Amino acid sequence: MLLPFRSKKSALVELIEPLPALATEPDSVSQELARQLQSDTAGLGLEAAQLRGTLEDTLAVADRQSLALQGLLGQLQQIGTSQQTIHHHTRDSLGAVSHAREAVQHVGQEVSALMSALHAVADAAQQITRIALQTRLVAFNASVEAKRAGEAGRGFSVVADAVKSLSTEVETSSKTITATVAQLDARIQSLANDISRTPEQGHHSGFQAALRQVEDGVARINQSAEHSMSLSTGLQDQAGGMAREVHGTQVVLKQAMGRSEAVLGVSEKLMDVIASCGVKTFDTPYIELAQQVAGHLADMLEQALQTRRLTLHELFDEAYKAIPGSEPVQYLTRFNEVTDASFPAVQESALQTLPGIVFCIGVDRQGYIPTHNRKYCNPQRAGDVTWNTANSRWRRIFNDRTGLASARNERAFLIQTYRRDMGGGQFVMLKEVSAPIMVRGRHWGGVRLAYKF
Repeated sequence: MLLPFRSKKSALVELIEPLPALATEPDSVSQELARQLQSDTAGLGLEAAQLRGTLEDTLAVADRQSLALQGLLGQLQQIGTSQQTIHHHTRDSLGAVSHAREAVQHVGQEVSALMSALHAVADAAQQITRIALQTRLVAFNASVEAKRAGEAGRGFSVVADAVKSLSTEVETSSKTITATVAQLDARIQSLANDISRTPEQGHHSGFQAALRQVEDGVARINQSAEHSMSLSTGLQDQAGGMAREVHGTQVVLKQAMGRSEAVLGVSEKLMDVIASCGVKTFDTPYIELAQQVAGHLADMLEQALQTRRLTLHELFDEAYKAIPGSEPVQYLTRFNEVTDASFPAVQESALQTLPGIVFCIGVDRQGYIPTHNRKYCNPQRAGDVTWNTANSRWRRIFNDRTGLASARNERAFLIQTYRRDMGGGQFVMLKEVSAPIMVRGRHWGGVRLAYKF
């Protein structure tokens, strides 16, 4: 049986009416899918940031190893140069010892000639002694004859006595010369024996033996220098090979860094796209808070310009002046007084607004933090770089990848994932939302709102 037209329409309406309820289902499903995608994307960003941090650490180790190897290579080259110098000097020393041996042999020849001359002197002295003895005998006979001659031979007797006395003195002198020559001959003979004596004769003294010992010692030094040069060359080759391998590792790590950077960028872009679609995600409240804080800080800077506490030139001052003795380096600018007086009220309040917030700060375009949250505005401790890095973070320039991206971002917001260096090898994984700070139509910087995963 056919139904009336009205009845058919009513039935169709009854079928269509539930559709609006069904139409809401895809929206809730898309919301849930977007949240799930955002969660997965955040996880991907976390993994990519951790991977990038690990690669940074490994690359830093590789850089230190490269520097150490370069230093080692330089030291090995210096050692090699020193060993070559030692080798040259020892070779010269061997030549000097050879010359000394020749000189000693020449001295030996001269000593032999001197001994011959001394022997001639001894012979002459002995002849003089014999002549003196004969003269004394002649003088004695002349004296006897003069006494026999009586008064006539008195003058001759005086001469004979004088000759006899002189011959006695000559004999004494010649004997002294003979004795001295004998002593010299003995000493020179000993010297000649020392000069001519060789180690093969079983003696440990003497010039030749001493020279042989010196020569052997220098030869051993020379051999050791040559062996050391060989070892040094081998070490240089090995260190050079290690340096090349480390360089290759650095190249691969930098390539891996670039790829991890790309993965991290994709995950951050996905988070931005999801958040921009109007889907409420975990990051949405933080994005809204960062934008609110950016608006408040911009109003404060506008007010400072209106009341002439700052000029536009001073507000955009980038002539950072390093604070002497600060480590890490801190800087001062012309707008520090204004930011110190104005920013804390908004920044400290933001810390209590949402859970997990680590910091909320305003930075200029170069990543300079004029006024940090109070817990990070501690005076530096002299010589304690680790403590300063974690607890004295104000007045510093953070121009790393994340810092500059947040400072120079001019879009409505930017989401990033990164490792925060707390000093002493300690890091914490953070998510960061930034929103631009615009003053009189110019981009002054941005708000950095970091929170835990």
